Amino acid sequence: MADQAIRRSNVVELPPRPPAIAPEDAPQPSASGPKPTRIQRVWLTRGLEQPGGKLPLFDAAGKRVSDRTVRACLKQGWAEPWFDNPIKPGWLICKLTDDGRRVIGP
Repeated sequence: MADQAIRRSNVVELPPRPPAIAPEDAPQPSASGPKPTRIQRVWLTRGLEQPGGKLPLFDAAGKRVSDRTVRACLKQGWAEPWFDNPIKPGWLICKLTDDGRRVIGP
């Protein structure tokens, strides 16, 4: 009986929120440093069109941007967390950094 009650529940447990990147862990950009992959470049470029450089949560087809893509860009310093999302606390709202603008070029 308890098993049936659990199946009927609408409660969904979210995964724990990932830790923010500490400023001392932020990479230092270099002219000959890593270059974004095609997917990273597409995501970063979309931030150029948005106020404040906001990076989208979803791609052009409506699919959520991979956490792997977001984390790789954060690690390289091309994107940075912007603010907490109260509706989806596990999702990172990011914005393009000056280094991100430079790496995707004109």
